[in-house]
Amino acid sequence: MSSTNHTNNDDISYTRPATDHGTVAAVANTASDLSYDLSGSDSSESITLSVRPTNTGKPLKSPDGMELICVTSREGFGEASTGGDDENDPNDSSNALGLDKFEHEEPTLEKIASWIESGTIQRILILSGAGVSCSAGIPDFRTPGSGLYDNLEKYNLPYPEAVFDLGFYKKNPLPFVNLAKEIWPGMKHSPTLSHSFVALLEKKGLLVRNYTQNIDGLEFLAGVSDEKIVECHGHFRTSSCIDCGVPFDSKLAKEAIVTEGEAPVCNRANCGGLVKPDIVFFGESLPVRFKKLLRKDLAQNDLLIVMGTSLKVAPVSLIPEMLNSRTPRLLFNLELVGDFAPPGTDGNHRDVFHEGDCDDSVRKLCSLLGWEDALLEMNEQTRTR
Repeated sequence: MSSTNHTNNDDISYTRPATDHGTVAAVANTASDLSYDLSGSDSSESITLSVRPTNTGKPLKSPDGMELICVTSREGFGEASTGGDDENDPNDSSNALGLDKFEHEEPTLEKIASWIESGTIQRILILSGAGVSCSAGIPDFRTPGSGLYDNLEKYNLPYPEAVFDLGFYKKNPLPFVNLAKEIWPGMKHSPTLSHSFVALLEKKGLLVRNYTQNIDGLEFLAGVSDEKIVECHGHFRTSSCIDCGVPFDSKLAKEAIVTEGEAPVCNRANCGGLVKPDIVFFGESLPVRFKKLLRKDLAQNDLLIVMGTSLKVAPVSLIPEMLNSRTPRLLFNLELVGDFAPPGTDGNHRDVFHEGDCDDSVRKLCSLLGWEDALLEMNEQTRTR
């Protein structure tokens, strides 16, 4: 269960047990192993996720006894507002969809569709994970037997998540190189109906932003514009040296990884460090774009749709909890995750859980809205031939 602690007028801390954060906690051997640094050049703009032991008598060898704390500074968080701080405050009920008249109703997918159709919902925020890409042939990370982490056993990794560990990459880049070769955007995989749904929302002027945890770039290939995508964990379109940080030619990086099956090497004089695509590894900074846009986007939406994610990698997994408590949330997923209320919960007037495959759920919603033909047409146009 999460809690929100106000330490002063500027800081908000989001605290959850580490057991709720799966992968991140599992790879932590020391507190410094488990940190996402979102700091900007100005310390007042920082967002830091770190690990703290709640029982100092125990070593940090398991998730037990640890907490993850995501601290955000109000100053400099999000773009400047002309209407004052209240305009971008996610806890300001004036920015949320007015649910007072719906409080006697139990939320359903049909009601969500009717609110979109009537114009009651006009600004939709999307949070997507690996589940939206499964039907494209890209497995998710954690499904036992078929997930990417289980399939990495052949590389004899010390732990599955090491494939995204910067220190391990320096010692042995081949596991990541082989993984990148398999999922490099535009080579084998086409956008799914779920990706096309996001593009359709943008086309209809309803999309605030798509915060995606995926690195496969299928949102971009589906036609979602750069402006409407926040690739929280990075992408393959650019590359840089892990030692000097200098950008590296993306075509040469692709050639080295996809064609030659090797890690690119920095060509800057006196460097020679390894190069990797700008994918966020554990311990690296999340994109500045995430920090810049999140606060504003949390305040300026009428509906959050969460699709295909276990909500286990912070800080992205905390987005549904940062949302205004009066804003409706729709979950398309194989299982209930995060703090979404189970169906039938007394007093639940905001959460809708539509259990099942993401593409099936998206198609159902589009059918209710009369958009199914448009969805299928958009998807067909983006298929890899």
